[in-house]
Amino acid sequence: MSILTHHFNTKYNTAPFSKIKNEDFLPAFQKGIELAKAEIDAIVRNPIKPTFENTIEALAFSGDVLDRISSIFFNLNSAETNDEIQKIAQEVSPLLSEFGNDVRLNPDLFARVKTVYEQRQKLNLNPEQTTLLDKKYKSFSRNGANLPEDKKNQLREIDKELSKLSLQFGENVLAETQAYQLHITNESDLAGLPEGTIEAARSLAKSQEKEGWIFTLDYPSYVPFVTYADNRDLRKKIAIAFGAKGFQNNEFDNQEIVLKIAKLRFDRAQVLGYATHAHFVLEERMAESPEKVKTFSNDLLEKAKPAALKEFAQLTAFAKEQHGIDQLEKWDGAYYSEKLKQQLFNLDDEILKPYFQLEKVLDGAFAVAQKLFGITFEEIFEVDKYHEEVKTYAVKDEEDQLVAVFYADFFPRKGKRNGAWMTSFKSQYIKKGINERPHISIVCNFTKPTETKPSLLTFNEVTTLFHEFGHALHGMLANTTYPSLSGTSVYWDFVELPSQILENWCYEPEALALFAYHYETGEMIPMELVHKIKESASFQEGMATMRQLSFGLLDMGWHAQDPSNIKDIKAFETEQFAATQLYPDVKENAMSTSFSHIFQGGYSSGYYSYKWAEVLDADAFEYFQECGIFNKEVATKFKENVLSKGGTEHPMILYKRFRGQEPKPEALLRRAGLV
Repeated sequence: MSILTHHFNTKYNTAPFSKIKNEDFLPAFQKGIELAKAEIDAIVRNPIKPTFENTIEALAFSGDVLDRISSIFFNLNSAETNDEIQKIAQEVSPLLSEFGNDVRLNPDLFARVKTVYEQRQKLNLNPEQTTLLDKKYKSFSRNGANLPEDKKNQLREIDKELSKLSLQFGENVLAETQAYQLHITNESDLAGLPEGTIEAARSLAKSQEKEGWIFTLDYPSYVPFVTYADNRDLRKKIAIAFGAKGFQNNEFDNQEIVLKIAKLRFDRAQVLGYATHAHFVLEERMAESPEKVKTFSNDLLEKAKPAALKEFAQLTAFAKEQHGIDQLEKWDGAYYSEKLKQQLFNLDDEILKPYFQLEKVLDGAFAVAQKLFGITFEEIFEVDKYHEEVKTYAVKDEEDQLVAVFYADFFPRKGKRNGAWMTSFKSQYIKKGINERPHISIVCNFTKPTETKPSLLTFNEVTTLFHEFGHALHGMLANTTYPSLSGTSVYWDFVELPSQILENWCYEPEALALFAYHYETGEMIPMELVHKIKESASFQEGMATMRQLSFGLLDMGWHAQDPSNIKDIKAFETEQFAATQLYPDVKENAMSTSFSHIFQGGYSSGYYSYKWAEVLDADAFEYFQECGIFNKEVATKFKENVLSKGGTEHPMILYKRFRGQEPKPEALLRRAGLV
């Protein structure tokens, strides 16, 4: 028997990573599927007529072994992958998709669920039970349970193919990211780059036994390079490489894959009776329909565009005045924006970084959580981890009861995908009177410590850490009965509220006083710098808003219509970006071929939700500001009505219970300086 299919005999029942071997996964998945099937059979064969308890609740708690194996395996595939794990992923994804379809398309199981669903008015269920019943019924009906057999089979084939394609998409992006290196041997080419970035590039070259400096497409290397390198030709070179991922007509090309995924998603929606993939997805979102998303996006665009054009003109004039550049290109944007920001606010990330030592920022996030929600974080060393760099913490409440186990994984390495995310190894739920506490993880790609310096974060990385930590709090403070409604299992356009609201504390003097101390002198960040951070928060907000909206509109372009006529990805993107384009097009680049959020992650037809949630978070944070950013009463309302409730009720009901009213977009426009 595989170690993965047993109760883990470990402290807090955490995953025994060091004892798990790659070859354990396939048999564990097979066993997990077998166990889950047996649980489903037991529900179907139950001679007693269907009730909420013996059908809906039994279903909600089924498959827990398989869920646990899946979360461990797929988290490793994102944070600590290798060829072997990727190969296993290709094998198990179709198995899982087939098993999911076996459940969703099981006519006897659906008949039981439907029986309970049709009696729902008489069952006297509480709100969480009502939501569970509704979601369970829809998980069948929205996935083809009411379809004739031939259509069900068509659906199975589509799902199998989709799960393979999105894995392949992600592997190609990772391969392209790792294949590129900008190797510099001439020291003068480093002009303008921060010392820490140079040092990191030097140690990477050293580790490969090469002379000079190596820069890569990993964010901690790429972003400082395009932001600070004075050598415009080299900025151009690395920026074009970054934008060409999956678009190079080589073995890792994603063009065909993107077209196939979009088409299959459309076909799937059609089989289920929806106009498009976006119509299917948005039925289960706060936004409800593609029309509403487009109206929301275009309204914001209308307000942001005049500001964006003004900001772009200002940036263009500045680049001309500085270096006689007539036409700003994409590889100039970050560089001149940073210079202009320094000139306007006398604020440079390099001045700020010494005040943001990673360990202190993390302690700051912990301190904010303690002040708001009364929880404490203690580093623990007896919990197994999947990589030595991962840190582990026991999270306790004011009664010293375990709230969660928290994993933090901060630095880039081979086998870890770019970006930052929150995830979980075990969900929270209540079963047989026991409140099972969750195991939550955040994964980032921050600058590593070097021989002479600790990890010092840019301000952008500080907000990223708080963002992911906000998601983590949503997972850690979960307090629901059913695992499928717990933590971040909420409508996708609501899931970013807890993460985005927490970023606001990074701009507040009262919060910065908790963690922004110079790593060498220990002095607190000067107030004038804090004021500049706050002042510069809305710098180029028009351009940033327009960029974010352009990604959301591209997502809608792929998913809110029949994509059969799209033959040329580049031409299609040009058309989609027409209303939001500021920089000249780069012919070697495409966005879609590495747009992992929508073609590999879960954001298809959902990218707009970042902006949607910004409206919520700006409105919610104004409530904190009115009462004090550490106001216990407001924090408790947020914890009890949002963070602990997961997806147990409709998000708007939860939001109004916290805020006393629906969110108003004016708060966002005020914060962004767009009104």
